[in-house]
Amino acid sequence: MAKSKTKRINVALQGGGAHGAFTWGVLDRFLDEENLEIDGISGTSAGALNGAAYKSGWLDGGREGARSNLDWLWNRMGALRDLHGMPWLSNMTAAFTPSPAMTSATLDYSLPYAMLDATSRVVSPYAMGPFYKNPLVDVAEEFRFDKVCSHDGPRLYIGATNVRSGKIRVFTHDEITPDALLASACLPEMFQAIEIYDPATERKEAYWDGGYSGNPALFPLFGKSLPDDIIVVNINPIHREDLPVTPQQIANRVNEISFNSSLLRELRAIAFVQRLIDDGKVTKGAMKRVNVHMVADDALMNALSVATKLLPQPALLLQLKQKGRDAADRFLAQNWDALNSHSTVDLAEMLN
Repeated sequence: MAKSKTKRINVALQGGGAHGAFTWGVLDRFLDEENLEIDGISGTSAGALNGAAYKSGWLDGGREGARSNLDWLWNRMGALRDLHGMPWLSNMTAAFTPSPAMTSATLDYSLPYAMLDATSRVVSPYAMGPFYKNPLVDVAEEFRFDKVCSHDGPRLYIGATNVRSGKIRVFTHDEITPDALLASACLPEMFQAIEIYDPATERKEAYWDGGYSGNPALFPLFGKSLPDDIIVVNINPIHREDLPVTPQQIANRVNEISFNSSLLRELRAIAFVQRLIDDGKVTKGAMKRVNVHMVADDALMNALSVATKLLPQPALLLQLKQKGRDAADRFLAQNWDALNSHSTVDLAEMLN
């Protein structure tokens, strides 16, 4: 497979809690390709954290800086905390760990998850009063925001949902703060809303997870100076064959449908524009023709559950990283020539 020509792409990174370790693996594999350059990143929740880690690491040390910073993020999130500094032990532990599906089934019936699930259903995060602290705040504050907010390197866009209006707000450049990252990952059942000043309304607005209004937002990547290609890293399965029957399964599927609905709306808009261009109904160059690609492993994600999103397990996250690398490897092997040429996602088939 000849790869002499540099391919410029945008990436759209979904949220999905600890399942974002899959995206860690995808980005890690992309960094192997010297002729693959990411110019734009749009991220939500875990996707926002991955995007911020990638960009700040890239500006610190290029490809190896981005790789190292993604490793740091997932180490902080719990991926390697008990195996830190011993990669050989990490690999051995992962090799003897049950499959992701078995781990998911075990967590579904574990006491920690049962307690977390029951508490989130009857206790508001506001009930904790002065004892409340967002568990992600320490991680968010450790990012190097001089790099995250820089106008150099990949453009970074982070989405959060305005609680009052229900509309998405996209943060970029100097707007990206620790609070913006926390807002993008704010699940209202677990965390108190994040308040950030909005110059449009001239007051502080409350924000929840960006997945409710854009998971992730694609429209920031339509800019003329950005590449035509958007690779969506999908970690919320669009299709589930098995009917959810338990309360946990039903809640998880409702969440997936909700978080995918905004993405599907934007994909429908892209498909509509593509038809207008193909039919010659718009002036050439008046509208951008976006090439859509997707890296996913629906079989894997269908085997997981909400428990594996909320209870990060070091060995499982290592497995998710490897699964992400494998999915990205398959994508590049099959679709390298299509990048900067045409879409590899059949939108008509996906949306019908």
